[in-house]
Amino acid sequence: MDIDSRTLDAKAAYKLLIGSIIPRPIAWISTQSAAGVGNLAPVSFFTCVGRKPPKVSLSIQPKSDGLSLKDSFLNIRDTGEFVTNLATLPQIVPLHRSAIEFEPDVDEFDAVGVEKEPSALVAPPRVKGAPIALECKVDTIFSAPDGLHHVVWGEVVSFHVRDDIYVNGRIDFGALAPVGRLAAEYTVVDNAFVPPLTDEVMAERAARRMRRIDRHGEEYSAVDGPGWSASGAIRE
Repeated sequence: MDIDSRTLDAKAAYKLLIGSIIPRPIAWISTQSAAGVGNLAPVSFFTCVGRKPPKVSLSIQPKSDGLSLKDSFLNIRDTGEFVTNLATLPQIVPLHRSAIEFEPDVDEFDAVGVEKEPSALVAPPRVKGAPIALECKVDTIFSAPDGLHHVVWGEVVSFHVRDDIYVNGRIDFGALAPVGRLAAEYTVVDNAFVPPLTDEVMAERAARRMRRIDRHGEEYSAVDGPGWSASGAIRE
């Protein structure tokens, strides 16, 4: 099937993008408003864009109403700082709930039940228990003509890495359970390999569907559910 993207509205295009670009790493972004209110938001349009200096990129769309800027973006714009916390399985419930569109005066650390940890070089706190946190200062903000869609480049000014996973200057990722995004669902990274693999392993993997580890059946899709929003927000 060939689909001309020019025939798609934003929601339809978003569905295809989030189901095609997989797995996507999740930046669990912690920010703080100018008034000092904490905010948390998972951003899965996220990647690194530089090494010297180290930089990351966040793509942030509007709220579910399609007209309002997300609190996390407003905080980043107004304060120039944010923290990218690594998303891992032990904290998946508060991470998922942080996609709810809380009111701006609600401290989302309290709302989703995670503790704050002071950052080293920026004002927004880290998520306590996150094994890795990248403290960032805004480098550049690219804005779409509509003023609602933005790409933020942030310079990583400090790496917080849990002591036991810092080995000879690298990350022992095998000791983590990082979580990524599959369309509107999640995946936990629990295996690693270097090619080539044996013919037996390749044949065995090719013949099966992805294994679900929740209560849903093989054909389930969260995109089809009532709690999904094309803004990336969730409804309880």
